[in-house]
Amino acid sequence: MSVSVVGAVMVGGLLWGTEAVARRVHGRARLRSRAARIAGVAQAENRWTAEALRRRAASRPEAACLVAGAVLATAGQSFLPLAAGCAAVPLTRRRLAARVAARARERRAEAVRELCGALAQEVRSGRQPVAALLHAVGEARGLGGAEAGVTAAARFGGDVAGALREAAGAPGAEGLSGLAACWEVAVDRGAGLAAGVERLAAALRAERDQAADLAAQLAGARSTVLMLAALPLLGLVLGWAMGADPLRVLLHTPAGLACLLLGSALESAGLWWALGIVRRAGVPR
Repeated sequence: MSVSVVGAVMVGGLLWGTEAVARRVHGRARLRSRAARIAGVAQAENRWTAEALRRRAASRPEAACLVAGAVLATAGQSFLPLAAGCAAVPLTRRRLAARVAARARERRAEAVRELCGALAQEVRSGRQPVAALLHAVGEARGLGGAEAGVTAAARFGGDVAGALREAAGAPGAEGLSGLAACWEVAVDRGAGLAAGVERLAAALRAERDQAADLAAQLAGARSTVLMLAALPLLGLVLGWAMGADPLRVLLHTPAGLACLLLGSALESAGLWWALGIVRRAGVPR
């Protein structure tokens, strides 16, 4: 009777914690979205410092897979957890690489927004388009390899619009294709550059705000999926609380191995399916 009560309390606590964490993550994501609109992007030095710290911490999840596998292998007296931990290392590395690429894409997109805003401001102040572009490129850090090509084209009389279109091929720099169109219309046909670039910058900021709002709305769903994916671990804890030996059953009996393989396959398929829904919902239409 007491074990049943303990199990019920643990299940209720986990479900309550899932809802609380979802609300907290949702609220924090919305606050981060609003703060990004008000404060804008941080200084370049702060961004590079934060990125260096993130890279130093990037190897920790990979090491955690090996450590967890070794601990479970020792506790269960089986090599299967260690093999699973080793197999999880490349998957974790791929996930971390995708996350780093997404951050780089967002930094580049923010640099494009800075470039458009600075260029419009410089042209409004009376600078010539080429001088304004050179100054704006210097102000907007984070363009990467695109900065050198655009700067060289502007400084030595090259094809600025072509350089901007070429730079727009980098992930996150798609807004430069719009800037190239504004440049061609303004320089080649004599139209006003500032008005077009201001409208482009406003459109890019609106796109960023829409993506931030969507990410804030999906943060709760993503955290709920991850919390529910941890329910099998609660089953192991309940097994130990009832005096059973779940690791021995799962790792050293044919029925347990079959359940472990089937459960792992279903867990992986469920995570892939649920997170795929969240990921597709997060793509702006």
